[in-house]
Amino acid sequence: MKLAICASEAFPFCKTGGLADVVGALSSNLSKSNEVENVVLFLPKYRDIGKTAFSPKKITGNFIIPVSDRRETVNLYLVEWGRVKVYLVDNPRYFDRPGLYRTSSGEFSDNDERFIFFQRAVLEALKFVDFKPDIIFCHDWQTGLIPAYLKTLYSIDAFFARTKTVFTIHNIAYQGMFGKETFVKAGFSWFDFTPDKLEYYGGINFMKAGINYADIITTVSPSYAKEICENAQIARGLEGVLNFRKNSLFGILNGIDTEVWDPATDTFIYKGYDLKTFWRGKPYCKKMFQKEMGLEQNKNKILAGCVSRLDWQKGVDMIADVANRFLDKIQFAVLGSGDKEIADKLRAIASAHPSGFVFIEEFNEELAHKIYASSDIFLMPSRFEPCGLSQMIASRYGSIAVVSRIGGLKDTIFYNPDNLIESNGFSIDLPTQSNLSSMLGHIISVYNSKEIWSNIVKNAMKTDFSWNKSVSEYTALFKKISGIDNNLT
Repeated sequence: MKLAICASEAFPFCKTGGLADVVGALSSNLSKSNEVENVVLFLPKYRDIGKTAFSPKKITGNFIIPVSDRRETVNLYLVEWGRVKVYLVDNPRYFDRPGLYRTSSGEFSDNDERFIFFQRAVLEALKFVDFKPDIIFCHDWQTGLIPAYLKTLYSIDAFFARTKTVFTIHNIAYQGMFGKETFVKAGFSWFDFTPDKLEYYGGINFMKAGINYADIITTVSPSYAKEICENAQIARGLEGVLNFRKNSLFGILNGIDTEVWDPATDTFIYKGYDLKTFWRGKPYCKKMFQKEMGLEQNKNKILAGCVSRLDWQKGVDMIADVANRFLDKIQFAVLGSGDKEIADKLRAIASAHPSGFVFIEEFNEELAHKIYASSDIFLMPSRFEPCGLSQMIASRYGSIAVVSRIGGLKDTIFYNPDNLIESNGFSIDLPTQSNLSSMLGHIISVYNSKEIWSNIVKNAMKTDFSWNKSVSEYTALFKKISGIDNNLT
């Protein structure tokens, strides 16, 4: 099976969030599958990619694609990354700028053109390098037009006669909605500008295009797949088209890179540990983190960590609202940036209680690792969460996740209040201040029972969050729609 993966970001090449972590890890793990012969990954060649540890090599020649009423030149660069060939799509007009999607003042005004260019370039680049894929695996709205192009403009192109598409929804809140003029820029026929095809409230929605035209749609957890069909608030207007394609929609849980996120070998943290050495390693990490951050060095106080984008979705505002009630028993360490109002709240608490609350307003990879390794609990009271990676990482480090019972959080963190020794974390039914406050009070009492707490830690650290099961589910779907395995039903 030959697989082409397309995304707007992938770690370790370019990253703004969890999408990059998932695409990078999934690409690497799929390339190691016995079911996959070759994997290529297409990314935009952003300005900073060449400044990483990788040295992209320019491929001889170029080609032209139409965007709006112009013709744009495409240059390709290649990076050999393990078993994956990474092709970087280059055009300075679109990608030689700071940031991937936006600056501090807002999103780039030409994001529609930038990703029309990228998607059309991917299809022509496959022909340019003579890679005829069985599957084109597309991720989020920035690649949602590719399935539509294959079923319309490329429907009689023999090169793609056997190619099928899989479109993955990572977060339906970001859909790529643009006006009618963007439909013209994309080059589609007006015959396709109808509500059952590409039209969306008088404009075009890139994510809707992917859902409508892909052979298979996946999303990043089984519970989220159900929620986006049943809950209009979560589906953000796409519940109709999702229900229409319901039989082609599958929820496959994300994993984490267990080599990167391994407390036994992590070079960022104060002291490595595994399940056997946890009771020496974790307290040491906690003590050193308290010292570094200026928190009171008290082993008996629970340290609650949070590494998150500051956003209403993530529920970090609730942490700010309840923290003052618990500062005599719990210390808080929050790392993240985003919403100014939430940041101001967190900063005010940290200023008033420097020995009990620390807020670091930035993205800092090293500090993130230290928080996972040092904290006793990890707060993630999200209002919606397609999958989430932080709760998996925290669990692997023995930092007990405290989550809302929604989306991927529901599929990864198991809480049985009647039998805590079966639990690997704590969850609240609804993401509200009162529920979070009640749960923190409950955790304080549970923390004092070392036997129960020890069992929860063991359960968390033993939970398998690797990509193995997910890769098997993806390859089974790929084989099913490509006709490679006709026995699947």
